[in-house]
Amino acid sequence: MTTEGELSLRIASALRDAIVEGRLIVDQRLPSEQELAEQFGVSRPTVREALKRLAAQNLIRTQRGATGGAFVNRLSFHEAYSQQITTSTLLLSMNQVDFETACEARYALERACVPLSAQRRTADHLATMRAEIHRQNQPGLSDESFCASDVAFHRALVDGAGNPVLSYQLAGAVEAMQPLMNMITFSARSRERIVGFHTAIADAIEAQNSALAETALAALCSYTIDLANNVRAQRQTRTT
Repeated sequence: MTTEGELSLRIASALRDAIVEGRLIVDQRLPSEQELAEQFGVSRPTVREALKRLAAQNLIRTQRGATGGAFVNRLSFHEAYSQQITTSTLLLSMNQVDFETACEARYALERACVPLSAQRRTADHLATMRAEIHRQNQPGLSDESFCASDVAFHRALVDGAGNPVLSYQLAGAVEAMQPLMNMITFSARSRERIVGFHTAIADAIEAQNSALAETALAALCSYTIDLANNVRAQRQTRTT
């Protein structure tokens, strides 16, 4: 027997497909709850739940009043960042992706940005990267602040590519995966080495030398995975 939750999910999926395929266009008003209930043969509360699912995905917005209702949203890459980050964080926190797989994917995607970032980075992107390196060198910087600076550095590297699709795809990788990587490895890592990798990357990007930047990023990836493996091995030793 189909539950109300399953029905609302099916309705949400059908409406989402209509939006994605262009059958429902931006700013178009959706049929009323009563009309949708009759169309799908369900109750209005079930339709209301389906609309809530779409609103949570920023696919629709609701307006009150005589001219109100549910309307198709105009979604931008920037607005979709938070959803991408939330999804990636949930996948990692629920152990749906192991650390090595996440790390490999994240750095592979980031390396794809390097040639474009070397060509297109602006003075602002470079200034952000340099400012975060300077911040990371501060002796009194807390672990939490160092991690936040680490994320900001890589965000600038990615955004320097000037490609919103890549920035969106890497929102989850950098904003969700990087904090997890930092949390796992912060007790074992050398800040000096991290700063060294970041400096090498920034120098190469400023010199528009994508090959050197990719080499430094690959070295950072290997270092991160090695750190995680060492931390895991130490934990296993303590529990045996």
